[in-house]
Amino acid sequence: QVQLVESGGGLVQAGGSLRLSCAASGRTFSTMAWFRQAPGKEREFAAFITWSGGTYYADSVKGRFTISRDNAKKTVYLQMNSLKPEDTAVYYCAASSRVEVPRSQAEYDNWGQGTQVTVSS
Repeated sequence: QVQLVESGGGLVQAGGSLRLSCAASGRTFSTMAWFRQAPGKEREFAAFITWSGGTYYADSVKGRFTISRDNAKKTVYLQMNSLKPEDTAVYYCAASSRVEVPRSQAEYDNWGQGTQVTVSS
């Protein structure tokens, strides 16, 4: 059974940093990504990383967040620096077994349970 387990969320002051981790069990995935959902808003894309290490970021996090992965550990990370109150959200790890990079949330076939990130002002 495939599982994605996130960790590393918490409460941090604005300007601080957090590092999220997502460990996959059961199989190896091609593209892995982080999404987030703020209270009262729809879930939105934050960043993805391909098997070979190619990355892409949402404009809202570019320059502040860094996604990385350790394929041997089947783990993806999200280093979040210069955090802002508007980064407060539940952060979800997603993974795709497709060869092509997913173009939408619907194309990710595995999701974690989410981890809360709260940034205080």
